[in-house]
Amino acid sequence: MNVQAPELEKAEQEKQEIIKRYRVLLRAAGSVGNERRKLIRDAFEVALEAHRGTYRKSGEPYIFHPLAVAQIAAQELGLGPNSIACALMHDVVEDSDVTLEDIEMRFGPKIARVINGLTKMSAVHFEAGQSIQAENFRKMLLTISDDLRVILVKLCDRLHNMRTLASMSHSSQLKISSETLFLYAPLAHRLGLYAIKTELEDLSIKYTESEKYEEIAQKLAATKTQRNRYIREFIEPLREKLEAAGLNIFEIKGRPKSIYSILQKMKKQGIPFEQVYDLFAIRIIVQSDPQREKEDCWRAFSIITDIYKTQADRLRDWLTTPKANGYEALHTTVLGPKAKWVEVQIRSKRMDDIAERGLAAHWKYKASGSAQSTPQDATFDNWLARVKDMVENKELNALEFLDDFKFSLLSEEIYVFTPKGDIRNLANKSTALDFAFDIHSDVGAKCIGAKVNGKLVPISHTLKNGDLVEIITSQKQRVHEHWLDFVVTVKAKSKIRNSLREEKRNKAEEGLEILERKFRNAKVQFNDQMAQRVMRYFNQLSLTDLYYNIAIAKISKDDLEVSKILAPKDDKPSVEEAVAVGRERDAKPFVPRKNEEIIVGDDHELNYSLAKCCNPIPGDPIFGFVTIGEGVKIHRINCPNAISLMSNYGYRIIKAEWKAKFNYEKAFQAGIRITGIDDVGVVSRITDMISKELKVNMKSISFGSHAGTFDGTIILYIYDTTHLNELIHKLESTNKHMTVTRIDLA
Repeated sequence: MNVQAPELEKAEQEKQEIIKRYRVLLRAAGSVGNERRKLIRDAFEVALEAHRGTYRKSGEPYIFHPLAVAQIAAQELGLGPNSIACALMHDVVEDSDVTLEDIEMRFGPKIARVINGLTKMSAVHFEAGQSIQAENFRKMLLTISDDLRVILVKLCDRLHNMRTLASMSHSSQLKISSETLFLYAPLAHRLGLYAIKTELEDLSIKYTESEKYEEIAQKLAATKTQRNRYIREFIEPLREKLEAAGLNIFEIKGRPKSIYSILQKMKKQGIPFEQVYDLFAIRIIVQSDPQREKEDCWRAFSIITDIYKTQADRLRDWLTTPKANGYEALHTTVLGPKAKWVEVQIRSKRMDDIAERGLAAHWKYKASGSAQSTPQDATFDNWLARVKDMVENKELNALEFLDDFKFSLLSEEIYVFTPKGDIRNLANKSTALDFAFDIHSDVGAKCIGAKVNGKLVPISHTLKNGDLVEIITSQKQRVHEHWLDFVVTVKAKSKIRNSLREEKRNKAEEGLEILERKFRNAKVQFNDQMAQRVMRYFNQLSLTDLYYNIAIAKISKDDLEVSKILAPKDDKPSVEEAVAVGRERDAKPFVPRKNEEIIVGDDHELNYSLAKCCNPIPGDPIFGFVTIGEGVKIHRINCPNAISLMSNYGYRIIKAEWKAKFNYEKAFQAGIRITGIDDVGVVSRITDMISKELKVNMKSISFGSHAGTFDGTIILYIYDTTHLNELIHKLESTNKHMTVTRIDLA
């Protein structure tokens, strides 16, 4: 028997499958001409050779991955041959002997620059407290202002990784999913890539909150037939009226909400799936010339509101003022058949393309030079300019950069007006001071207040969409450190920090003069070596800190007695020695804890404590986070801080699991929120059932009523999730109008 036959057969099958997938990719690329097709073929050959003999965790040949990423770029984002080539080669520099110089020689500097942006950093030394993930992301962003394809291909790469995440270990699934939710889904949303953003969110919670995901997915599937029947009933009269009015309707469809958005609504409103009524939206897409598309959208809106009663306060006009990510549409909520509220979205075919592909469509049109400049072009270009300003700011460490980027450049935006009627786009929750710095750095630095819609407000006042803002300045004003507590935009934070640093440097020069004068009076030469000695004597982290603290009298002139400073050194350790001792202490192994509830790590039980931000109880899926000096903190996988921890500090996440058997007489704290129809004695009945019938002790209880309803919070002592779920079920079964949900205690 030839033992090599199965291996040869497997190799031949893999070869045929690779060829098949490559041909599918070429069809997705469309008609690109011989020269551009040759570019794709050359990139494929480089990738095929670089990944030859390597396999993914799933057991598939690795080349399947770059082929799939290129397929997403071509088919789902409509990108061209250059982007397809970059997608095919996005891992070759990292995973093979191919260098960036090789790529540049064969494909030119533009493609090499994109590949460089997509290549992770390796063999880089990171200081304590830095995040490898944050540094990798910052490096990638350094290149996107030069070539937008970097971020587009990266999102295609992340999407395919999420689609194939099932083959990874559970800990890897959690880390990658959390990073995706924390960074890549918001980035896709900010760039207008709605389809990718939605799929990334759903795939992420499939692993971070698997039970909730499965529950919602099953209930959506169970109600699909009923939902589709209702959508048809809703659409039928609309289609007739719209076509009778002469509107060219491209498509009318019902689109279900994503599992992620349904879960977020359930959490935010504290309601079960059955009480989420807007499980879908009706989308009306009109085929219009660019000159008539807004007019046609408003005509469609008028016809819809003639048929169905509209909810006046739910009109969203993103035709007049598009969203910052380029999104244009009309949204309204109407009362449909059977007295159900339904969201209706109205947009043109062009708007729909932009809505689904966002920055990808912008890149495609801009790169081809076939389309005229639009307001959306300016929006994207302004955003990219702000990204460039941020990544080139060397004074932010990686985590500061990531926080600023996420909460300023990835957040939803508002638009406000200057007194002259100019529109300014700002990050959501921006203040009057953010607006002042957006106008000009000097205006921000001298800002003492503002008038919002004619009313005088403080500089910390939070702005809302459509506000008319006038800034009040004074030449006597100066920048204050506490301003950083309420500004949210990158520009404001950067200018404030720069001003504070400049002020500190100026003050430090005054402190240096004071110190030099002290040494002159003592007839001792002052030089760099002497300055370092003084710095160590006062335990200062830098010479700037030393001089600044002298200038502001934190180190008084009486303390600057040169004879004491130069006296023989006592046993007091220097700053460097103290830090070294601290590091040595932190590096000591944890003391094992025996006979406890949780196994931490693979081989032994480490010292741990339960995180107060989420208070895990037995039965909760958990993970361990290695802290500095406090052992391991145990968090729930769906802890409010889990996504941030896993995405920023994935290398400090370790496995943790509850022991199969331990002393179940120990009670853990858990919180529940109860809402329902107010009634005489309702609180007494609830507490009697909990304490007397269910035999559960309560730590605290808080109830309030409003307009015939009540809302209460109870902190309980329970044994595990089964015990808690039984309690919730029994409470809800006593009254059909009562809703009980678990809450975080922090």
